[in-house]
Amino acid sequence: MKFLLITLITHLPDPLTGVRQSTTQRFRDVVDNAVLAEELGFDGYGVGERHERPFISSSPPVVLSHIAARTSRIRLFTAVTTLALLDPVRAFEDYSTLDHLSGGRLELIIGKGNGAAQRTLYHVTPDDQWDRNRESYELFRQLWRSDSVTWSGRFRPALENAETWPRPLQQPIRVWHGSATSRESVDLAARFGDPLFSANVSNPIEPYAELIDYYRAQWARYGHDPADALVGAGTAGYYAAKTSQEAVEVWRPIFEARQAAFQRLGVAPVFTSVEDAVERSSALVGSPQQIIEKVQRYHERFGHEVIHLHADRDGLTEKQHRATLELFQSDIAPALRASIPSRPFPGSLA
Repeated sequence: MKFLLITLITHLPDPLTGVRQSTTQRFRDVVDNAVLAEELGFDGYGVGERHERPFISSSPPVVLSHIAARTSRIRLFTAVTTLALLDPVRAFEDYSTLDHLSGGRLELIIGKGNGAAQRTLYHVTPDDQWDRNRESYELFRQLWRSDSVTWSGRFRPALENAETWPRPLQQPIRVWHGSATSRESVDLAARFGDPLFSANVSNPIEPYAELIDYYRAQWARYGHDPADALVGAGTAGYYAAKTSQEAVEVWRPIFEARQAAFQRLGVAPVFTSVEDAVERSSALVGSPQQIIEKVQRYHERFGHEVIHLHADRDGLTEKQHRATLELFQSDIAPALRASIPSRPFPGSLA
């Protein structure tokens, strides 16, 4: 199994202290966490894309370019690139450039994105967002693979023998399709023979498992070898300590502050207590052995080879944050790497 740290770059007050960092310091923390992820041996680091509050992740190519300059080995992911909102030609130019600057370490996770504010900003509607996502990806895919492209669609001007520069380093880049609740992304991934990354964050396991089952069924229906299907999955939180009691008590106030924030927004909680979340959600909170066993249970249902943890401190002190990531790499990752095989990243041997 392989392990990513991912941030959506939320810009909120600390859930326990109420202090909010400056925008500049928040970005510095994102980059520093990527450097730490490489130092500790994580396989990848992902930066989200959102165009509305409370996120400041509107420009992942810029952030990932800075991370590329500060690191040398770790894979760099987008999480997700919101192609439904973007001009695919401009997106190609940005990511082809980043592909070179990172030395071919880039992977994309694409998706339509969510949120009414960013749809309004980009003049995208609920009725056309899926068509935009599909069309943008189809063009982006052609641009990456062909030196000259002739194309026409609904949502941007046609292209005739169009050349785009620079040509990318990776031929082709691997593109994952991020999916939370909809079959549209899942079907698009299966049709093109691309990997699927399940959000696996907000609900118990079954809705996500059903979508992954659908992905595998569609994968076969489109004529792909079932053995080639590749799945990743997210987690709803992470904190490991030597004992489960310590882990739960450290995570409890963080969870309760998050629940209170949801309730202020009128969002009904899915999990009623920290104990309920530890039991039924994808949150990895407990002793190393408990976390190993939970990931293995999810793997039995998903068959996934890659998981992500949250890169941000989310109420932890810097010392706690580093210590729990170190514990993951020393006591959890080796057991999961040994028990759950995973394919190499493109261009690598491990």
